[in-house]
Amino acid sequence: MAQKALGRLFNTSPAADGVWINLREAGGITFLCYLAGAAGDTYTLQEAKDSAGTGAQNLAAVSEYWTNTGNASDAWTRRTQAAAATVVTAAAATQNAMVCEVEGTQLSDTYKYVKLTSTGAGTVNAVTRDLMTKRAAASLPAMGA
Repeated sequence: MAQKALGRLFNTSPAADGVWINLREAGGITFLCYLAGAAGDTYTLQEAKDSAGTGAQNLAAVSEYWTNTGNASDAWTRRTQAAAATVVTAAAATQNAMVCEVEGTQLSDTYKYVKLTSTGAGTVNAVTRDLMTKRAAASLPAMGA
């Protein structure tokens, strides 16, 4: 039987708002965010040296992100900005969902952890991708360790 995608292609933490995620064994991370009600939100990206947040600082790495309603009724809309540590979604239904990606190479030297934090009530799902070591899902290490 072929290995499933979880553990081979990606690992995920569905409740990752404000949680430090280790990128040591991944090529990058994709953040999947959602806030219903056309309320808009601000998401802030930070990097740190460890899971305790040592040396935490904003990471101005987001120059492109994608938005849509989040209910599969519309296509993604590409949005661009000058590289920043924040993404601000508009108070519009077409921006309820937001996706942004960070490559491991964008982190500062000696930094291995990232987190994305919603200033509103938005949910953040962290998906590490391009895993260096492929494992069965039950053998994946904790993402924050």
